[in-house]
Amino acid sequence: MSNVFDGLEPKLVWEHFYNINQIPRCSKNEEGARAYVKGVADRLNLSYKEDAVGNIVIKKPATAGMENSPIVILQGHLDMVCEKNKGTVHDFDKDPIKMLIEDGWVTADGTTLGADNAIGVCMGLALLEDNNLAHPALEVLCTIDEETGMTGAMGLEPGFLEGNVMLNLDTEEEGALYIGCAGGKHTIMTKKIEWEDMPAGLKTYSVKINGLRGGHSGLNIIDQFGNAIKLLSRMIYKLGETFSYRLVSFNGGTAHNAIPREAEVVLALDEDAHKKLQDLTELYAEVFSDEFSAVEKNITFAMEELANAPKVFSDKMGRNTIAFLYSIPHGVEAMSQAVEGLVETSTNMAIIETRKDEVYLLTSQRSSVASSIIDMADKVKASAELAGFDVEQGGGYPAWQPNPDSNLLKACKEVYSKKYGEEAEIKAVHAGLECGIIGEQFPGMDMISLGPDILGAHSPDEKVKIDSVKNVWEYLLDVLKAL
Repeated sequence: MSNVFDGLEPKLVWEHFYNINQIPRCSKNEEGARAYVKGVADRLNLSYKEDAVGNIVIKKPATAGMENSPIVILQGHLDMVCEKNKGTVHDFDKDPIKMLIEDGWVTADGTTLGADNAIGVCMGLALLEDNNLAHPALEVLCTIDEETGMTGAMGLEPGFLEGNVMLNLDTEEEGALYIGCAGGKHTIMTKKIEWEDMPAGLKTYSVKINGLRGGHSGLNIIDQFGNAIKLLSRMIYKLGETFSYRLVSFNGGTAHNAIPREAEVVLALDEDAHKKLQDLTELYAEVFSDEFSAVEKNITFAMEELANAPKVFSDKMGRNTIAFLYSIPHGVEAMSQAVEGLVETSTNMAIIETRKDEVYLLTSQRSSVASSIIDMADKVKASAELAGFDVEQGGGYPAWQPNPDSNLLKACKEVYSKKYGEEAEIKAVHAGLECGIIGEQFPGMDMISLGPDILGAHSPDEKVKIDSVKNVWEYLLDVLKAL
């Protein structure tokens, strides 16, 4: 193992984390990670099976004296969100994650770390490997493609799992036991581009906004971080109030579940409009820094002249596209009336791409209330229809409804109270967990979710707290003994 983790405990968890982070595993590219997990099972002579979509479950018998305890499922997902900072040289299809230790945290060098959810998977693998631990019969379930639609969990078939008690290891706050999560769906919008020849006398310029924090579109939506697409469209809309421009392209965002950190617009302008745009970039650099002073410290604009583009959007379509991006809903729609401080409903303006023949937009909606998911998605759809876009909505994934009377929750609370002399926090999360889907696929499954402190998930700021991993590991062992 690399010296970066020398001396860290629990040793087996960090060894597996180092190994799995040498393997490219962006969503839908988990084959190497699947091979690693199967290799662990083969090396330990443990039985496993795979299903048609690529999920893997590894079984380990109970230790002596615990044979009559319920089978416990430990579940995590193999894929990761792949994001990197502008200027970071990294190929997620072949390069290992470069890991660093800073002030008691493990982080990555300019990329996402993948602690979401490799830490959970690696705790499961460490439990399989260590034969000195007391535990019931275990099923370690490693799902695929959680981050781009939870297709792994959706593909689970009846009979694939034997247990009906599950510890999901995919939340990111030590000391909290999660018993519910939001459901969600995607709304995709497309519109055929009305291309025209570049008008005479115009020059082509790009404007980029960088340095935003981004983050998880569920967990961080309450933090009101800036959305690069929304901010850039706001500035261009203001330009269009007094000056003519022609849109060449607009691109920003990389994932449905990440708040966009960067965006770029390319415009064709005359000299007067060019000077106005320069003034606006300077003005809005100050405006945005002031508006987001508490949460965004590194917002920057970059403007440069490009070789003239051969084609531009029609004037009407270009202006309508900017107006639509400026006006489309983004952010928190409603707070929960049942759980203080919990976002109930939100939407994320996630991606815009200017393709050869169309403008493509991807948004994601979340809510802990099923009808509100539909309502939020329909508001986005209605806005898109007014702007002349074609709309496609996915089927989505269900919320996980809390069960405060859960026997598993009762046991986990008792262990926590005895271990720490205080009560665990019982929470729900405004993010998608596979528990909602697994609960539908396996009725009666008793579930909670837990995990160590992870900050900045889905962004290059992602980091996991070293001491917290150790604490959660030791708590997990005590829970398994208690069960």
